[in-house]
Amino acid sequence: MNALTSLWQRLTGILSGTIAESIVQLATRVALAGIFWRSYKTKVVDGTWLQIDETQYFIFENEFTGLPIPSDLAVPMTTYAEFLFPILLVVGLATRFSAAALMVMALVIQLFVFPTSDHFFGWAITVLALGGFLVSRGGGLFSLDALLARIAGPKEA
Repeated sequence: MNALTSLWQRLTGILSGTIAESIVQLATRVALAGIFWRSYKTKVVDGTWLQIDETQYFIFENEFTGLPIPSDLAVPMTTYAEFLFPILLVVGLATRFSAAALMVMALVIQLFVFPTSDHFFGWAITVLALGGFLVSRGGGLFSLDALLARIAGPKEA
């Protein structure tokens, strides 16, 4: 039994180490980015990066009527946020800020777009969990945040 306990301790030590956690942080960044990147792609004209499809204004005006801001402001804000923050997450730059911004978007969608649906226990809770992990733990070793921190060096008191 002692050998099994020792094996278990070594395994959990490896899995809770910095490298393993950083791999999970990278996967989490990509997963959260993918959710919003797919949504962004539905808002732009095929073959373009930032040309918003005009039907988005109609959808926001007629289907997302609970939003607290006008659709002519909400559409570009949403589109550009769904473009920028996933890119920042994938490269691991401003990870905590980007994850927090996407969490706010998820809460706005839950509260104002789909307030009475079971949406929260599907999509929204997933976004909040992924984002919360990144806000609390950061981007990990495989991120530009970590590279910039290494370049900046330790802070002296």
